[in-house]
Amino acid sequence: MTELPPELPPGPIPGPAAWRAADLSPADWLHALSPAEVAEIEAAARALAARDLDLAGVTAGDFPLPAFGRRLAAIHRDEVLEGRGFAVLRGLDPERLSRRENAAAFLGIGAHLGAFRPQNAAGHILGHVKDLGRSPDDPTARLYQTHERQTYHTDSCDVVGLYCLKPARAGGRSSLVSSVTLHNEMRARAPDLAAALFAPIETDRRGEAAPGEQPWFTIPVFNWHAGHFAGKYQRQYIESARRFAEVPPLTDAQRAALDLMDALAENPALHLEIDFLPGDIQLVNNHVLFHDRTAFEDWPEPERRRHLLRLWLAPLQAQPLPEVFAERFGTVTPGARGGVTVPPERWIASLEA
Repeated sequence: MTELPPELPPGPIPGPAAWRAADLSPADWLHALSPAEVAEIEAAARALAARDLDLAGVTAGDFPLPAFGRRLAAIHRDEVLEGRGFAVLRGLDPERLSRRENAAAFLGIGAHLGAFRPQNAAGHILGHVKDLGRSPDDPTARLYQTHERQTYHTDSCDVVGLYCLKPARAGGRSSLVSSVTLHNEMRARAPDLAAALFAPIETDRRGEAAPGEQPWFTIPVFNWHAGHFAGKYQRQYIESARRFAEVPPLTDAQRAALDLMDALAENPALHLEIDFLPGDIQLVNNHVLFHDRTAFEDWPEPERRRHLLRLWLAPLQAQPLPEVFAERFGTVTPGARGGVTVPPERWIASLEA
């Protein structure tokens, strides 16, 4: 059976997600919470945390936001899903809440945006981004468990949310680049290399394959489906997938295309760097953005070390995806896709890393 050529966009992809750094200012993406909104979130968090409830099962109904909920929904829809692809909420103070109350606040806000998806083979729907001393060279380690730079990548979900409990002593900045802009730039400079990234490529699951799954998945870096662009990328995991005998070496064209894309992402004219302040909540659309984290130096005191909470979310309003994404997302049905394959009865919202 002859393999069909990949579907390609008809030309450069327009729209608000095709941004460059100079196109944006903090006034565009930073949303300061009012004292009334902070009070509403804190009250809902304290009430939820006080209940004898498994936080893994939190719903929007468990976390009423009668005033802020409308603004939150608009930011998520207009900016994250249909706009530039990201937004930052600022104004919460994690020091005013207990560990369980902070988890309740983040999970409660997330429940208004989409369904939770498991982030690892342990079924964690509340992730902890902190340095656990893992080596980036360990093929079973995830890069968020180290203090090293992550490099530009996507997570295996529609939207990733990060809530900063404690920032690093130095470094650890969030960096965002439009994968739509990377496509457009590559198409203008080297259309043959841009086209090469629409072909399937193997990516390592890093030891988190479920029974019956291969230890890698095969999804193109660039995808075009039903008038929507979707990127899927993690260079280190593409490289480490070559450790399996069944996975062929990268071709010269694939390596040249990935090298060009990485070089473009490193261009300060294209990417945007953002400091995490305590209480910041960042929402990122994985289909139109690649995100990165710079290396960081942590505090010596354990109680001060960098610590972010993370959610992988599946919004009902998310864009259509090609069927190939089911290999990693389980399904392409909005609201039920993404994450690591773990039975729902094993999902947990651990308060510790």
